[in-house]
Amino acid sequence: MGEDLGFIGLGKMGLPLSKNLMEDGHAVSGYDLDPARRKMLEDAGGFSAASARDVAERSDIVFTMLLKPEHIEENTIGPIGIASAGKEGLILIEMSTMHPAWSAGLAADLASRGVRMADAPVSGTVPHVETRTLAYMVGGDEEVYNRILLVIGPLAKNVTHTGKNGSACAMKLVTNLIVNAGVALLAEGLLLGERSGFSKELMMECLTSNAAASFVLDLKGEKILDRDFTPHASLGIYVKDLGLCVDVARDSGFEVPMTAAGLEMFRRAEAAGWKEDDCARIIDVYEGKDK
Repeated sequence: MGEDLGFIGLGKMGLPLSKNLMEDGHAVSGYDLDPARRKMLEDAGGFSAASARDVAERSDIVFTMLLKPEHIEENTIGPIGIASAGKEGLILIEMSTMHPAWSAGLAADLASRGVRMADAPVSGTVPHVETRTLAYMVGGDEEVYNRILLVIGPLAKNVTHTGKNGSACAMKLVTNLIVNAGVALLAEGLLLGERSGFSKELMMECLTSNAAASFVLDLKGEKILDRDFTPHASLGIYVKDLGLCVDVARDSGFEVPMTAAGLEMFRRAEAAGWKEDDCARIIDVYEGKDK
């Protein structure tokens, strides 16, 4: 039997995730500042809620997937956030990529208001949502983890309990450091290959079968070589997440110079007006097109 679920943040990832939840037999109430996105949820069979509190009043478990901490706070502990509904037993699955200490602090604040929270960021992009091959990392107490696993398990190829609140955000940053900085290095290498006279087909044949083979190459290699900037993972998100990686590393007492160099390249792309494009757009920075 399906659950009564809520989803706040109906963007590129949130809307298709909501649709997957409805396909699994759950009732989904959704909220987004953009009325067009709420209408798309409604057209897919969901309920368009008037506020985050309205979502909570209709739900036992609420997802949030938002860009900035202030957006999450407004929709969770704000005057008409989910906690203001006073819904007994309410659980929040907070899917945004945030600073681990901030995430743990939000969980503590919500607990004082009667809402249990798990931080549950995902590794993957829109195609992984559509094929249900996301990897979930979940931070929070074991009881909450076991409760939400029944809901998120069918959405993913893997779900890992990383420990206490905030730990999943920390693991997501480890993941993003490796992947996002890796995209910058991949673009650099592929441009070297192009300038050496190799075709896309030859490079992909060699690289996917030798020591350079990787998830990042499979995910972004052809997009970079084709100059396909249709967004699966927007460049602006890479800037935000790599900035968090640098901050958390420094808070831990060490520097990440390679990550910082990759961040600078993505910042140049963002400054050129390519924030909403796919991260593959970084190839244009290497070619000097941002100037």
